Amino acid sequence: MRMNKKLLIGAAAIGFGVFSTGAVQAMENGNDLVHSRELGGQVFMMNEQHMSLYFFDKDEANVSNCYDECAVNWPPALLDAGAELGENYTLFERNDGSMQIAFKGQPLYRFIGDANIGDINGDGKNGVWRLAKP
Repeated sequence: MRMNKKLLIGAAAIGFGVFSTGAVQAMENGNDLVHSRELGGQVFMMNEQHMSLYFFDKDEANVSNCYDECAVNWPPALLDAGAELGENYTLFERNDGSMQIAFKGQPLYRFIGDANIGDINGDGKNGVWRLAKP
């Protein structure tokens, strides 16, 4: 059975629209800047671009131990001082004066190896990086 090409393209566009809208509406905790939501059967934290966030096991409460080459591969989740965050999210000052987001005191990071929404390539990396889950 052959489908009309326009019908097939239209169906694909509608499907993409439903996926994208559903993903944004699935926020569970936080606000537009940082939040948790379900994607691919898991609930995890994401930044405002819906990119995955991670915890570093070598950090301390509101203290990052990821600088230099570490911060190149694991960019800290940063916001401007005074940004309003949802419950359990705070900002703390890094050594360079920038403000990093923390969840219940645990600093949050992105992973340079995640290119697309929903990528969680950093989970379990080197035994010290964990996908941030509420």
